[in-house]
Amino acid sequence: LASSCFPSHFVGLIMIGVIVGSRKMGINPDNVSTPIAASLGDLVTLALLSGISWGLYQEMEIKTYVNPLVCVCFAAVLPIWVVITKRNEATREVLYSGWHPVVMAMGISSIGGLILDKMVTNPNFAGMAVFTPVINGVGGNLVAVQASRISTYLHMSGMPGESSETAPRKCPSPCTTFFGSDVNSRSARVLLLLVVPGHLIFLYTISSLQGGHTTLTLIFIVFYMMAALLQVLILLYVADWMVHWIWSRDLDPDNYCIPYLTALGDLFGTGLLAFSFYILWHIGDRDSDVGD
Repeated sequence: LASSCFPSHFVGLIMIGVIVGSRKMGINPDNVSTPIAASLGDLVTLALLSGISWGLYQEMEIKTYVNPLVCVCFAAVLPIWVVITKRNEATREVLYSGWHPVVMAMGISSIGGLILDKMVTNPNFAGMAVFTPVINGVGGNLVAVQASRISTYLHMSGMPGESSETAPRKCPSPCTTFFGSDVNSRSARVLLLLVVPGHLIFLYTISSLQGGHTTLTLIFIVFYMMAALLQVLILLYVADWMVHWIWSRDLDPDNYCIPYLTALGDLFGTGLLAFSFYILWHIGDRDSDVGD
């Protein structure tokens, strides 16, 4: 609870500064705020989770009541935060509609976690652990940028559900998503082109640090890039459909889409990477431990 509550406050304050600063510098906040929020959220949450967990385990060895006491304290202040949120018009909608996308996204991500756990417990696929955060992080950040841009584009035309020249496309074709002439199709093409150079940088970094248990052979890089491109391709198409569909249902896409899309990024990234490792193993691209 503590490791999820405190990062939310910290990252929220940072994001206010990033958005205000971006506007003053003439930068589109949709291009920078979402990736920074995701990266800082993961970093701060993991740091606090490890630190708080270590402290609690130390205390629980001699004080067994510490863990229940922490839970009771957070449960006691929950009604106070609910009242404060309801009184603020800007946050009242999130109180009613913002929690179930997060819960559903956690369930989707957990499926990807089960796939990862199944793979890394097999010594033949131990190298997958070091590449999973990379492929999931890149895919999730890219699709979050696209979802934010589409949502902002729709908000410029009116309120959710309103029909205009930018009327929602309930079921866009892949050609419309990636080869159209509108600004969202152009941004989808740009984001898709960023996949290969971005992953090459990360792969070079992993290789330089001798991380993981997988040698970066040419066939491995080819399969890895195919998985990464397919992941982002699917995510960008789903984002185009989902944001417009949510909008057509008189709902704000900013409150719904990004949790679902990043969770799907984890699921697709982990699943495609696991499939790639499985195929590589069976076609003979195997090696001994090359790092730790």
